[in-house]
Amino acid sequence: MGDRQYSLAFDERRCIGCRTCVIACKVENQLEAGSWMRVLTRGGATAESPAGTYPGLSLSWQPDTCRHCPDPPCREACPSGAVYKRPDGIVLIDREKCTGCRICADACPYDAIRFDPEGYAQKCTLCSHRIDRGLEPFCVKECICGAIRLKGIRRTRSTENGE
Repeated sequence: MGDRQYSLAFDERRCIGCRTCVIACKVENQLEAGSWMRVLTRGGATAESPAGTYPGLSLSWQPDTCRHCPDPPCREACPSGAVYKRPDGIVLIDREKCTGCRICADACPYDAIRFDPEGYAQKCTLCSHRIDRGLEPFCVKECICGAIRLKGIRRTRSTENGE
C-alpha cells in the first residue's frame, strides 16, 4: 500500500452535473447531513445559467471534494493532531482526537472539511474502507459518465523528495 499516492482526478469535459457522485458519497458513508462530494457549476451569473450569448453559450460542472494533498495544510494546522495522512496518501481525520476547533477547515484551500451535527470535523476518506478491499471509491464506481477516476501514482524516490 505504501508505494502508491492515491487521489481523485476529475474530467470536467465528461461531467453532466447529474450529482450521482454526491448521492453515492452520502449513501456509502451513511452521512445524515450533506455529502463530502459536491458538484460546482461553471457558467453565468446564477448557478444554473450558461455564460455567454447565444449561440456561444457555455455551462459546465466540476465534481469537487478533498484533494488528499501531498502536503495537506489541514494536517499542519490541526492543533490536536486529528488530521493525519496514511502511507498511501489518503488524508483522514481521527474523530477521537478532533476538538471541533475548525482550524483545519480554515486552512483547507478547497473548502473540503465539513462538520457533523456534533461539531466534529469530517471529510472525504477516499472510501479508504473500499480501497483497503481493492475496490474503487463509491463516487468513482457510480459516476455514469466516467468523469471521476482514482489515481494511484506510483511513488519513486524523486517524487517522494518533491522533485
